[in-house]
Amino acid sequence: MKKSLIFLALFTTPYLWSQQQISLSECYDLATTHYPIAKQTALLEDKNALELEIIDKEKLPQLDFNAQATYQSEVISIPIPNSGIEPPNNDQYRATLGVNQLIYGGGKVDAAYQLKAASLQTQKKQVEVNLYQIKKQVNQLYFSILLSQEKFDLLKRKQELLQSKLKEVKSGIENGMVLPTSDKVIEAELLKIDQQFSDITQTKKALVNTLSLLISQDISETTIFQNPEINTQLNSEISRPELELFQLKKNEIDSSEELISRTNYPKLFGFATGGYGNPGLDPLDNSFQAFYTVGVKLNWSVFDWNSTKKQRQSIAINKDIIDTEAETFSLNTQIELTQLQSEMEKYTDLIETDSKIINLRKEVLKSASSQLKNGVITSSAYITELTNLYEDEIGMSTHKIQLMLVKANYNITKGN
Repeated sequence: MKKSLIFLALFTTPYLWSQQQISLSECYDLATTHYPIAKQTALLEDKNALELEIIDKEKLPQLDFNAQATYQSEVISIPIPNSGIEPPNNDQYRATLGVNQLIYGGGKVDAAYQLKAASLQTQKKQVEVNLYQIKKQVNQLYFSILLSQEKFDLLKRKQELLQSKLKEVKSGIENGMVLPTSDKVIEAELLKIDQQFSDITQTKKALVNTLSLLISQDISETTIFQNPEINTQLNSEISRPELELFQLKKNEIDSSEELISRTNYPKLFGFATGGYGNPGLDPLDNSFQAFYTVGVKLNWSVFDWNSTKKQRQSIAINKDIIDTEAETFSLNTQIELTQLQSEMEKYTDLIETDSKIINLRKEVLKSASSQLKNGVITSSAYITELTNLYEDEIGMSTHKIQLMLVKANYNITKGN
């Protein structure tokens, strides 16, 4: 039994631990999977299947039923004496059932299939583009949470250092080495730190709740957000889904052009009509008769007043419009990449300088700590130096996280 419990603990501990962590890539996957617009892909496929079924119906026989009853003020008469031929009745009745079967449609049905397929691919790619753009929202929230975590950790270190220093100061007061009110200054600073903890916690809570809604995943302030390792390739190559979308739009236009060209092709139909009426096919027989006709017919629109030509010209303009949209997108993306690359260089330089400043601040604080212990400086002077170090450490942490954010946005902008 004891071995079983140990095995169970070993098995479940990694799982529980994994539940307490989340990565940037997992947030990407969750956002693009659970965001409401992601449902459109399946809906578009269902809609396309229904539209293809409608096109299929054009290949099936078309049935028409007609019934009519008429009264004619005048009918045909045969002016031959004693011919024995009676004129038709003034009241006439007829019911017919007609069947039309497409034999050859000029390839219009197949062209319609191709257009629907191209349209589906375009619409699905548009959904992918919309979902891709959410990744930058994820970046902003994720790295803001990382920054909150970093601020919290640095503030915790400051608090621990002050608590330790408070004990030294109180001991110094008892021994007459430090001014009597020095401990009050440190205690006041510790209360300020409590306020800062509250502010950071509330800020992080709001960010986590927003990210939780965006990715449709329950996460809390205790969740560990992993620091991502982000590698960037600084080149002008772009592989964004928008570029594929532009090409698919042009493919859809090509399919539309093919369908238009097929509209004026000759079409061959087979037909059959059966009916019952008075008179039947023989107008001189005044009795109810059954009748039928069968045959084939050709339908060919020889001249359409250049309507097809105008439609093709309109489609060619649409292609040019898409080309300009693609060029504009590529240009704007290159501009954005250039700006992001410049920001990466800026933050890299800032971090290098931050490191030097912090090393100097630590030396100053070390000296101030010794001076406070010996009663050379006041607690306020010591807290000033400690705060300077804390703010510079926050500055470097902020720059590091901003650098990661810029790198992540750079990769998203490139399409990596």
